Amino acid sequence: MAGTYLDKIVEHHRDRILRDPRIFESREITPSERPSLIDAIVQHQPYGLSVIAEVKKKSPSKGLLNGSIDVAEWARLYEQAGAVAISVLTDETFFGGSLEDLENASLSTSLPLVRKDFTLCANDIGDAAERGASCVLLIAAVLSSREIANYIELASSLGMASLVEVHSEEEARAVVDLGAVLIGVNQRDLRSFEVDTERAGRIASFLAGSVVTVAESGIRDSMGAQRAAEAGFDAILVGEAIVTSPDPEETIKNLSSHPIGRSS
Repeated sequence: MAGTYLDKIVEHHRDRILRDPRIFESREITPSERPSLIDAIVQHQPYGLSVIAEVKKKSPSKGLLNGSIDVAEWARLYEQAGAVAISVLTDETFFGGSLEDLENASLSTSLPLVRKDFTLCANDIGDAAERGASCVLLIAAVLSSREIANYIELASSLGMASLVEVHSEEEARAVVDLGAVLIGVNQRDLRSFEVDTERAGRIASFLAGSVVTVAESGIRDSMGAQRAAEAGFDAILVGEAIVTSPDPEETIKNLSSHPIGRSS
């Protein structure tokens, strides 16, 4: 039986790790000095929903989305349009990104940067810090509880936050117990890549009020952004709707600053 998207991507990255001769403990890594993603989102709360705008060149399910993206140029555009932070996909095989994209973004904007990739080892976290990330992505579906806890601690020691991504109520409860303070709810099923636009709203009620929350995937317009804000999310992470828009700057503005409806 053919593997799912998730199976293929994780297998690819585990093979990559096996071929990497570097020993993390032997590396000398200077902690990241990028602005804090959590602070940026929290400081924007009085103004409403934050937008984390993503540089996304292609998708495993849809293929090429925008092949003409100059990452440095788009990072500046995102900052000008009012994005609170930028997510940079660094997977080359499936998403068309690279660590060089992350570095180019870091050199062209002062905004916090998320390294968006399948973080599966300590070297992945070290690479993120070296290339200018403020935050790494930890996907609960592909990591053990021990790995999540250890990687949150490691990222913090290198000056970065961890955006811990969940897809279910059970995962949400588990990562809160593990100490996650920045949690993303991905509405895309990583196995089929289908989107359930009601997922974020269902899971929102399981997240503690002290946690900073991000709704991911399937948010394409102002109505979708408003729905996320009304569910209590502090931020949304949007890529496809922006990079395929005829007016990316206007799209970001339309997605931004909806009043956050989380009850106390």
